[in-house]
Amino acid sequence: MAVVTPPPALRTPLCDHLGCTFPILLAGMGGVARHRLAAAVCRAGGFGVLGMVREPVERIRNEIQALRQLTDKPFAVNLIPAATERALLRQQVQICVTLQVPFVVLFWDVDTALVRHLVSEGIRVIHQVGSTWDAELAIDAGAEIIIAQGWEAGGHVRGHIGTLSLLAELVPVCPVPVVASGGIANGRSLVAALALGAQGASIGSAFLATEEANAHPHHQQRLIQAGAGDTVHCRDFTRNWHEPAPVRVLRNRVTRGEYDDLRQANISEIIGEQDGQPVYLFSTDSPLADARGELDDMALYAGQSCGQIHQMLTAEQRLNRIIEEAMETLARLGGAATATAH
Repeated sequence: MAVVTPPPALRTPLCDHLGCTFPILLAGMGGVARHRLAAAVCRAGGFGVLGMVREPVERIRNEIQALRQLTDKPFAVNLIPAATERALLRQQVQICVTLQVPFVVLFWDVDTALVRHLVSEGIRVIHQVGSTWDAELAIDAGAEIIIAQGWEAGGHVRGHIGTLSLLAELVPVCPVPVVASGGIANGRSLVAALALGAQGASIGSAFLATEEANAHPHHQQRLIQAGAGDTVHCRDFTRNWHEPAPVRVLRNRVTRGEYDDLRQANISEIIGEQDGQPVYLFSTDSPLADARGELDDMALYAGQSCGQIHQMLTAEQRLNRIIEEAMETLARLGGAATATAH
């Protein structure tokens, strides 16, 4: 697999931190970002992340081992401590330590003790945040890279600020590399984030619509057909989460209130199954590749970047298109600047 050499503007210090060619991270989408997708992103020159939120230890072990069979590149495991039962979280952390995972991505509340424990075990910590306050807490605890997630992002959304506004506020005061997340699925939006001082982008929706993603085709097709206005920021999918947290999803019968009578009666019916487990109405489970049942009533996570995504591609094709468009955008901007100077 040939990986093109990026221009200096796209070879940010983040690439050296992570050991990748391009400043593009795979978002650690739970269930969706498993070893095939993470390895494909690594092989294409990006940075792969395994989405292992609340997963059993044996699955984490198997996914790490399977990824290492496909690539020797550095990668991360994504965990969400606040949403994980404590005993399971301890086991998840221990398997990452035992298998010498190079990076762990954490999200939601900043667990200072956990960050410090991971660092003491030689694991480098990347922390996703939604505010400058959370970024300060994560850096004080020992995180060496911050992912700044804007309100446009799909999935669980931590903050209330748009990506560009958050970057403009956070980058000038942040002593570690900042990665942008939310609203980025093509080269133009990547360049916009870099212009505000981000050193890269963490991308979810664009990689969900790839052949290697462990997402159900129904979810992928709904995302491809959607525009930014077809997403909604809501608190409708909270059944198996530790708090009624907001998410960004594609509109469906749940978000339109067609099941509000069941919600008010505190009834959460089984609407399908996947990974050998039932899927309940109002749960945080998105439809994975093997899902069966009422797929459109599940959480169809999508960021506002979905309007930039128009077809299924391989992960390599998706990453290459983003980079090629970023290079074209930089060249156009450079040409415009030269013309203005003259």
